[in-house]
Amino acid sequence: MGDHADLVVQIENLGAKLQEARHSISARFIGQTRVVDLTLTALICGGHAVLIGLPGLGKTMLVDTLSTVMGLNGNRIQFTPDLMPADILGSEVLETSADGTRNFRFIQGPVFCQLLMADEINRASPRTQSALLQAMQEKEVSIAGEHRPLGAPFHVLATQNPIEQEGTYPLPEAQLDRFLVQIDVPYPDRATERDILIATTGVAEAEATPVFTAAQLLDAQTLLRRMPVGDNIVEMILDLVRACRPDANAPDVIRQNVSWGPGPRAAQALMLTVRAQALLDGRLAPSAEDVRAMAVPVLEHRMALSFAARARGEDIADIINRVAAEITKVTAAA
Repeated sequence: MGDHADLVVQIENLGAKLQEARHSISARFIGQTRVVDLTLTALICGGHAVLIGLPGLGKTMLVDTLSTVMGLNGNRIQFTPDLMPADILGSEVLETSADGTRNFRFIQGPVFCQLLMADEINRASPRTQSALLQAMQEKEVSIAGEHRPLGAPFHVLATQNPIEQEGTYPLPEAQLDRFLVQIDVPYPDRATERDILIATTGVAEAEATPVFTAAQLLDAQTLLRRMPVGDNIVEMILDLVRACRPDANAPDVIRQNVSWGPGPRAAQALMLTVRAQALLDGRLAPSAEDVRAMAVPVLEHRMALSFAARARGEDIADIINRVAAEITKVTAAA
């Protein structure tokens, strides 16, 4: 009983700390509460996130602010078509010492940090994009036959231009699956844009304040995994993920429009992110509405429309929402 009460207190304290972090980030990244919540969700779950939106919407500033608020050592890479894998991972150089002996010395690349910002990741070639695959999954890189661990914690927050723009390369499916969530960054509404205009064209701008340290974030990620999840929520997560695969048992809307669906990593991502959503809302356990709220960010980049569906102008997010709504009704009825 005492352990349970202690866990409740720890979860409540973490929720209060997340509220403080949300407030600190929102002081600079104005008005986009949903975007802020999803980026915080990615970090508190120990995952990576890809932010998709047009240039000039504040994606880079958001990642920079997160580095300060979460107390992480951050690096930034500007992805360009001529960027090489060694520019990300590092390389060995041959050095000659004073006595004439020669030795190889490894020079670390910018990936050796705690929060890596991969800016405009889809402007680099597929060869360079793939340099992050091992880093994102195993939190280490293998160079010259040696395994080199990365920072702890290690997170990648990538920004991406809409793929329709010229000079971009689509990310491979294996790399997309390594992102815990996809975060769509929309244009701000008129009121928000007015606030941004006033806040950023004066003499001084708001400063972000540190709320977490790296050690506290690691503890928070462990605590999040101890949050209880009801059996009905577990079953709802499984129902949703499995319903989004275009097989014989899938709903008609999936079989008619989707060419491939999410794997088990999507269910894992939902199990973590619904807990974070509950925390951000001040609750101790996730609900069916949390599953529905996280369905699109978790599943959208793990699914693909068929050619015919694209020709008809179907939207993958709309399809996911329709399936999630039906599963929510079934869960509520049960």
